[in-house]
Amino acid sequence: MRERNSSFPGFFITFEGIDGAGKSTHLDFFQECLRARFPEKKIVMTREPGGTELGEKLRQLLLHQEMHAETEALLMFAARREHLAVVIEPALACGHIVICDRYTDSSFAYQVGGRGILAHKLNQLESWTIDREFNLTTVAIQPNLTILFDISPEEAEKRRALSRNPDKFEALNFDFFNRVRAEYLRRVKEDPMRFEVIDASQSIKNIQKVIGNIATKIESLI
Repeated sequence: MRERNSSFPGFFITFEGIDGAGKSTHLDFFQECLRARFPEKKIVMTREPGGTELGEKLRQLLLHQEMHAETEALLMFAARREHLAVVIEPALACGHIVICDRYTDSSFAYQVGGRGILAHKLNQLESWTIDREFNLTTVAIQPNLTILFDISPEEAEKRRALSRNPDKFEALNFDFFNRVRAEYLRRVKEDPMRFEVIDASQSIKNIQKVIGNIATKIESLI
């Protein structure tokens, strides 16, 4: 039997989207919305790849060093395993709210959708990395909520063009991001109750309104 986060009192939220969707722009605003609604809760902000001393070193390699696609996937999950052990699991065990900029959905979107790695290989890596055994039950440390900033690859490409120092992913072409987006949307259909999808082509003001409404809905979940 496999469950999601049933053994942790904390609440796990992830932000996802293709490069250029603008999700990172809204992380601080979302954090402030939650602080206002849950003043008694500690909020832990983190990111992937990264989040730990080792993870940040791997991040530099992953974002700037060319490598085989499967090497890239293995390093992503290695960074994630350390991140879970050092940051995410302890925070959830203490009942904190964890907000993470990217998590396993990114690996499937970028490495399966974008790079073309076989999904069953990442399924194995994911299980090895995020599954925990509690009283004969397998608990997957998956987000309670994932906010996906969805945008057309064409619009995202225009935004990425404004970046002066793009990393190796940001420099990839339209076709790559079309496949990444398709994989994100496939995962939404596969697990619709976990996702809140935001039209990222809207103005910042409109997106913040949507984010505020999502923060309000979380009150009934925590």
